Amino acid sequence: MLKKLLLFGFLMGGTPAAFAQAPPKPYGALPSKAQLNWHEMGMYCIIHFGVDTYTNKEWGFGDEDPAIVNPTKFDAMQIVGAAKAGGFKGVVVVAKHHDGLCIWPTKTTEHNITKATWKNGQGDMVREYQLACQKLGMQLGLYCSPWDRNNPQYGTPEYLEIYRAQLKELYTNYGPLFISWHDGANGGDGYYGGKREERKIDRTSYYDWDNTWAMIRKWQPNAAIFGDIGADVRWVGNEEGEAGITSWATYSPQAPDAGKKPSNGYSKYWEATEGTRQGNWMPAECDVPLRPGWFYHAAQNEQVKTPYQLLELYYKSVGRGADLDLGLSPNPQGLLDDRDVASLKTFGELLQQTFAVNMLKGAAFTASNVRGGNKQKFGPAFLTDADRYSYWATNDNITTPQLVADMHSAKTFNVIRLRENIKLGQRINAVAVDAFVNGGWKEIATATSIGANRLIRLPQNVTASKVRLRVTSSAACVALSDFALFKEPAHLSAPIIARDKAGMVNIATDAPVSSIHYTVDGTVPTLASPGYQKPFLLADGGIVKAISFDAGKAGEASAKEFGLSKTGWKVVKVWPPADGKPEYVIDEDINTNWNTLPKDTLAKPQFPLEITIDLGKEQNIAAFTYLPRQDKQTPGIVDRYALYTSSNGQIWDPIAKGEFANIQSNPIEQVVTLTQPIKARYFKFSVLHVTKGNGVAVAELGIKVK
Repeated sequence: MLKKLLLFGFLMGGTPAAFAQAPPKPYGALPSKAQLNWHEMGMYCIIHFGVDTYTNKEWGFGDEDPAIVNPTKFDAMQIVGAAKAGGFKGVVVVAKHHDGLCIWPTKTTEHNITKATWKNGQGDMVREYQLACQKLGMQLGLYCSPWDRNNPQYGTPEYLEIYRAQLKELYTNYGPLFISWHDGANGGDGYYGGKREERKIDRTSYYDWDNTWAMIRKWQPNAAIFGDIGADVRWVGNEEGEAGITSWATYSPQAPDAGKKPSNGYSKYWEATEGTRQGNWMPAECDVPLRPGWFYHAAQNEQVKTPYQLLELYYKSVGRGADLDLGLSPNPQGLLDDRDVASLKTFGELLQQTFAVNMLKGAAFTASNVRGGNKQKFGPAFLTDADRYSYWATNDNITTPQLVADMHSAKTFNVIRLRENIKLGQRINAVAVDAFVNGGWKEIATATSIGANRLIRLPQNVTASKVRLRVTSSAACVALSDFALFKEPAHLSAPIIARDKAGMVNIATDAPVSSIHYTVDGTVPTLASPGYQKPFLLADGGIVKAISFDAGKAGEASAKEFGLSKTGWKVVKVWPPADGKPEYVIDEDINTNWNTLPKDTLAKPQFPLEITIDLGKEQNIAAFTYLPRQDKQTPGIVDRYALYTSSNGQIWDPIAKGEFANIQSNPIEQVVTLTQPIKARYFKFSVLHVTKGNGVAVAELGIKVK
């Protein structure tokens, strides 16, 4: 009988081994069609534009007049085109943010784009993005915030029907979507049709996600659903654009506040950052804005991430099997700022330069095992073809194979790429890579959780003619689809700019360069600009820009804006009395905190908590700044505040009161700009509420002068 089967295999054009050896069985959870498309995209952008663009906020309260929205030069092609130039494959349009303004002509609420000044109320921004994506070959996704601070029905069962009606309008009228995006911000204070009150909901049950997601599946069957814990794509747990060094595509969903690392109040969704070795196929999205904030703020024009900063994020997101979701923020005219466009374009060029040539193309591969001995079907030659799902496979009992690639001549590389055929699951736990150097093998890299994509960025160039891949641990036999070596172009890093409490600015680099040139007037430095030799005084604040030069080649520019120097400042009072080293709020060191959090986590919080600062002399104050703790912990971050000024420290004038929106997920410096400058010698920062905990943890307080 066996001879008959073998003969049949020959007659069918195969070999006995090919006929006898079946493909590997899938391991664990597997991605859906929508998830495979999501993985293949790698990068997309999320676009925030609305009333917040005009009010200089991150979260609108819900009482904003839609008439303020008037982007006279709005150009969806410019915005989507800039994303495409950066190498991104799609965009997610924020169709409604928490303020409740719908940027399409919805029938569900009067609070929509028809009430805007733009196009006399006849515009539809979602439609224009849809058409731009179609013309440019980009994929479209949509985000409609479940939290609505404008809608009077929010918090009641009636609102759920309104929200679902909004989703239906969006998901049935704007073509196929690649993702249905959902935020985790839910409930709190808002306008709510004039009630101006706080409304709390049970985020685990209020939206009836199981049935809401079922509706989305019906309207958009090929769209992946993103949310804090799925259903198809999970939030990575931070807004820094970084997945875990180990990053599993699988995840066992937890309740929204479960799974937090129980040490030092560390509040990232650490399991979501790394995933879990077993669970549903639910890979991580790494979201991060191109600027510090998600909406446009003119004050952040000099803080656009540089191309190499974006490349660093690429390695820490896409290079760890996640997708990178980069936030774009059009300005009030409806365009991306030139700085944003330029950074995206150069980043896209950098990606093309880095990954244009796979040095293993044409290499001779020697594998310690090939499944069934069949190189035509499971051999290592498939590692360098253009098919993401062709693969080298081993026998079922071989889970730690080795592979040697001979490139025939010495090649210099600094990036390694590995991919599994994820249609068969995420199988490999860990690998090591060796280079044949000076007559022997030397380990140059290790990595875990290969999955859809693993990029290893080496700390220095490696030159070798042969490399060896060792699979050191795998949950099942290997099904590796890609092994590649690349050379990232050499570059000069942007200088690091800092200032001490005396107002002295220091500029440093992470490697020796010929010279560093800087400006303090906001212009881009050139070789004709002052050369940096030693720290210099910048007492009144301003924007410092610096560029490294080496052999006539210019590196990336860095920029840092400083407020008034804190020389002579003093903390004169904290009320209620609390220690925690309040002097740290004016020491110009972001790594120290004024921390009043008690060791007893059940102690009753005392708010308002006020800190009074003497500026030493009267100043013409134009803005206040608050920097939350920067140690990746969340207790004590201030989200509601009041500000007061005084000329004598006795009689106080209220200056501002408000909230710092989204500050726990995105703990960047907050700027409270005054409508007009105020002369004062003292200011008081009053903490009304914190996101978590029963005390405060403040890195820095400051002011800007007119």
